[in-house]
Amino acid sequence: MKANSLKRPKDYDFTDAKPVAETPALKKLQAEYGKERITIRLNASVLAAFRAEAKAAGASYQTLINEALKKHLLGEDLVKAVRDTIKREMRTG
Repeated sequence: MKANSLKRPKDYDFTDAKPVAETPALKKLQAEYGKERITIRLNASVLAAFRAEAKAAGASYQTLINEALKKHLLGEDLVKAVRDTIKREMRTG
């Protein structure tokens, strides 16, 4: 199949699609990982900084963002949260 013959996401009709909670395989995966897929818009500079930190640490930038947000919600300093996460990832990586 040629690349230009592939349907683009906007070409699909999802009007009858079931939510994750009603799709057993997806519901199981979501429960298993305890994470939910979302779409979020971040400033390009913020995302670039997290990607650079993740690359240096050999970690996932999404994990770094998640950890920073989690620690922020617990009242911890955001900079300290990112540094601690990077240090932990470097030790386990």
